[in-house]
Amino acid sequence: MPDLPSTSSLARPDQDLSDLIRAAQKGASGGLPPVDKWHPDFCGDLDMEIQSDGTWFYLGTPIGRAALVKLFSSVLIKEGGAFFLVTPVEKVGLRVEDAPFVAVEMAVQNQVLPDQILVLRTNVDDVVEVGPKNPLRFAFEGDENQLKPYVLVRNVRGELEALLSRPLLYQLVDLGEEVEVDGVTMFAVRSGGQIFPIMPADELARLSA
Repeated sequence: MPDLPSTSSLARPDQDLSDLIRAAQKGASGGLPPVDKWHPDFCGDLDMEIQSDGTWFYLGTPIGRAALVKLFSSVLIKEGGAFFLVTPVEKVGLRVEDAPFVAVEMAVQNQVLPDQILVLRTNVDDVVEVGPKNPLRFAFEGDENQLKPYVLVRNVRGELEALLSRPLLYQLVDLGEEVEVDGVTMFAVRSGGQIFPIMPADELARLSA
């Protein structure tokens, strides 16, 4: 990470990034902070971005300190489609290119259906079991209709999702099966007693042909 900047480089001229770090550290002591109880005034936008691969940038430079990224991720919230970092004393905006987190590792428990449980770890070490509280969803984007799977990681102040990495997408597809959903044969995966449809089975067959 670059040296902490002077106050002139921020949208908040009265403070620099070190103030945000100290406030987040104080609020986050003892586990995930109670962001649902913090409602400070909006203080402006930071030149900070989370790119689609999960890398955090500040002033155009990657934040290389994993502990600092985890700290910021613990005070991340989403309101009205926008993302913010919130502490007991301030709330600042940042840009998020896709999802704020990336799922980078998956374990399969109770692999005999229908008791299968998918456990995902994110790039900031959140661990979630896919199921009713942490569902999967699937989107198709771009000219090539690219399949993008997401998992809900937190929902304390806004839904914070992780985009599953490409290797995990392939693992999901390997675990898929054809399931009847509302009279339609779907290609889907199971976890935590839930069925998560990916696409109609006949569409998958056309894509695979």
